[in-house]
Amino acid sequence: SGLAWGNIFRIAFSGRAPVNRMPIPRTDLPAALRGLYAITPDEPDESRLLGMAASALAGGARVLQFRDKTTAAGRRQRLASAMQSLCRQYGACFIVNDDLALALRVDADGVHLGGADGDLATARRALPPGRVLGASCYADVDRARAAVAAGADYVAFGAVCPSPTKPGAVRAPLDIFSRWHSESTVPACAIGGISLDTAPAIIAAGADLLAVITDLFAAPDIVGRAATYQRLFEE
Repeated sequence: SGLAWGNIFRIAFSGRAPVNRMPIPRTDLPAALRGLYAITPDEPDESRLLGMAASALAGGARVLQFRDKTTAAGRRQRLASAMQSLCRQYGACFIVNDDLALALRVDADGVHLGGADGDLATARRALPPGRVLGASCYADVDRARAAVAAGADYVAFGAVCPSPTKPGAVRAPLDIFSRWHSESTVPACAIGGISLDTAPAIIAAGADLLAVITDLFAAPDIVGRAATYQRLFEE
């Protein structure tokens, strides 16, 4: 499924209105899935949340994940649709967290599923060709192997640091990334309490993506913080 990443195109904008669809495929999946993976924070104000998401994308985030634990269907639909448009404008990948049906409705670039959020193989069959499937694997390489066998395009390990979002999360040692890449080329995402202070060591350990919520979206300059994270992958 990874090779189909090139089927996802971005929309070129001129002024305020989309003038045409530019069939410019991004790089192959392993190269595209490298960098800052921004996960939306809890923010009740929809306009403010969209502004924060746009700032992360303007700073260079490669992936934006819409994570919303509310049950307000209208809100979720509005925000997901708007974020998908933003991601197309910025040439980034839009992922919906834990909701395959919503991802399909808004034509998201992919879906991320946790351990209790649905069957990966079922999601793989339901997703159109070229869409991305991600899987939470916590600190479990065996789970990651099973996820890839079921069709996952990337696996997420964590929490790599104490997480303010999930204070009780199982900790994943940094050597899990080198262990994973000793046997697989499937991209690995680090998640959990990541900050600019800890990010270089996590990248050096082998993480292809850094999933960040608090240290990105609580920053006074989200654009600048995102750009600083993205530069870490280019050093």
